[in-house]
Amino acid sequence: FPTWLRKDPALQISRGLYALPQGSATVTKLPTPAKKVAKVNKIPETAVAMVAPSVLSHNAEMSLVPEKASGYVPFGNFVDVRSIVKPRKFYPAYITGLSGNGKTMMIEQVCAQEKRELVRVNITIETDEDDLIGGFRLVNGETVWQDGPVITAMNRGAVLLLDEVDLGSNKMMCLQPVLEGKAVYLKKTNRVVHPAPGFNVIATANTKGKGSDDGRFIGTNVMNEAFLERFSITMEQEYPSAKVESKILNNVLGASGITNSEFVDKLVTWADVIRKTFNEGGIDEVISTRRLVHIVKTFGIYNDKKKAIEYCLNRFDADTKATFYDLYTKVDAGIDPTIPTESEVKSTTNEGEEVPF
Repeated sequence: FPTWLRKDPALQISRGLYALPQGSATVTKLPTPAKKVAKVNKIPETAVAMVAPSVLSHNAEMSLVPEKASGYVPFGNFVDVRSIVKPRKFYPAYITGLSGNGKTMMIEQVCAQEKRELVRVNITIETDEDDLIGGFRLVNGETVWQDGPVITAMNRGAVLLLDEVDLGSNKMMCLQPVLEGKAVYLKKTNRVVHPAPGFNVIATANTKGKGSDDGRFIGTNVMNEAFLERFSITMEQEYPSAKVESKILNNVLGASGITNSEFVDKLVTWADVIRKTFNEGGIDEVISTRRLVHIVKTFGIYNDKKKAIEYCLNRFDADTKATFYDLYTKVDAGIDPTIPTESEVKSTTNEGEEVPF
């Protein structure tokens, strides 16, 4: 239909049906038949409580303070991170370390103890300015601007956590003024956002932004030097000491209503030997604190040490799994030293027999 026809409401009879004018005669709009109105899923009123004309922001009444984790044991850089967060000053920090050593949880628990709001963003290679700063979204049939997590953190004076920041691309460069503590100009809405007092940026990563040569952290990238230089300090997070790790595992196991400090001590000793061998270049894999937590949680479910260790070692290849399990049997003589290989784990049904599902 031509534009002049579609734009004239007097000519429309119903959807897709128009009365064409004849000569210079005046056209009278015909009665519009009753139409069924399609049900539209509306967003909750609480979600649009902060909607200004063409702008959708987060609800100011919603708290972003993380919950305190029961049984959490502070270690590593906890005290130093707390010294940054507590005074509510802008001091961007970069925290690096091997996977599963509590970097992210440390930041969350610091904010929980200090009652500071935290906005966590998990970075991927696809993360871009629209994901971070914000963009236009379709809400109830209307195109509105929605602030991204960075702008939300700036407006609320919260701590912005860039988790796994080394997985990002050069699109992360849109955060340059943010990392300098300066205002951000939103070119799509022609407005300037100034950081509220207390706003800060903390990034976590498995590398120092130089990529991963050994392939262990595939997907990490060589980051722009100008981006990295805007972080005031870089902290290196290590795995906890044996004493602290034992306390962590005992707390996790206690949450399941089970006490077995002997099993915990053997797990910690086992992991320590593996880590030392890893640091010396003897093996390519390592048992993280997170992996030990998985094991004790699994033990809390099945109350079976062998099954807990087997299930949690299945993420490794067959050779690594066999090596790690064999090493554990040297630490704990009370566990069955045999572990089924992948070829041994197969169906015991007769050939041709139908297996019911």
